[in-house]
Amino acid sequence: MTPSSLAIGLPGLSNTVLQLFLVAVAVLVFAWGFERYRTNFSRTELAVATAISLGLLTVGVLPGIFGAIGGVLNVERRSLVVSLLANVAFAFLLLYALAMIRNNQLSISELTRQLAIRNVDGRAHDEPTVGVVIPAYNEAESVRGVVESLPGRVLGHRVEAIVVSDGSKDDTRAAAADADAIVTEHPINQGQGGALKTGFAIAQQHGADVVVTMDADGQHRAADLESLIEPILEDRADYVLGSRYLGEDDSGNSPTRRFGIRAFTWFINLVSKADVTDCTNGYRAIRGSRLDELTLTEERFSAPELIIEARKNGLRIEEVPVTIRSRDAGETKKPKLGYALGLTRTILVTVVR
Repeated sequence: MTPSSLAIGLPGLSNTVLQLFLVAVAVLVFAWGFERYRTNFSRTELAVATAISLGLLTVGVLPGIFGAIGGVLNVERRSLVVSLLANVAFAFLLLYALAMIRNNQLSISELTRQLAIRNVDGRAHDEPTVGVVIPAYNEAESVRGVVESLPGRVLGHRVEAIVVSDGSKDDTRAAAADADAIVTEHPINQGQGGALKTGFAIAQQHGADVVVTMDADGQHRAADLESLIEPILEDRADYVLGSRYLGEDDSGNSPTRRFGIRAFTWFINLVSKADVTDCTNGYRAIRGSRLDELTLTEERFSAPELIIEARKNGLRIEEVPVTIRSRDAGETKKPKLGYALGLTRTILVTVVR
């Protein structure tokens, strides 16, 4: 090989090495973002990592696009390389900053929940107990009626209402306290998933044999409580889910929402090999001694996460008929935009982690 041919070949070799380097960096950046999402549930970091990865892949796999742009703008190759390396460095700094922000958010969330838990007397009861956890956000008009509808005892167990006011701006906490519920407050809104985790911790501290979750808007009937906890007390199940499709659906949901519930239920059954009919129902009962086995990270869309975690950890699941009514007051807190995407994201992440 002559010096001239070697000189001609080197640029091609250099380009190939640079392209492989960019593809490798793109894969690493995406893997980092996905791992951050899988462990810390940071959607922002995943989105930024995905965008950066796609940009790097475009440069590495389709360099002609940038060459054409460079030709139009009269950009020299050296300038492009320097700019590229500078942008890669900036991208890593940006991802690092996002990671620090997310870590701080998680620390604040954990501190918020721990303060809420410590504000409640943590002594366990001497008698069998059913802890009914009721997450509430601006539900002052309905939460008192929900608490007062609960029986004092069910199937030989003391019933204890635990209301977690999740950063409410109205009189939710006072209304629940007036009904003699155990009440705690998140000073910062943590989402339904965060409120449930706080309620679960309080129920466990109080030695609850069975933990029930119930909405604060009046859609769930106290009359169905016995059928929810009976399979657990009879040792037939560890996780009992109420189903409006085995019972009655008087919620007034639109046809679109009813179709969505059916579709996501099918999807959860497909990916987790569950056999449920109503995946978004928040009326459920869980054996208290098995709560610690569930990895719960979701802040907003907790229903599918609970079902999939129960399946992954071998909890025996049973469904019972319940009646879902329309809200007693107020408006739904479910997001109008992104609800379907949020459920999909939660299902996929919970399955793969």
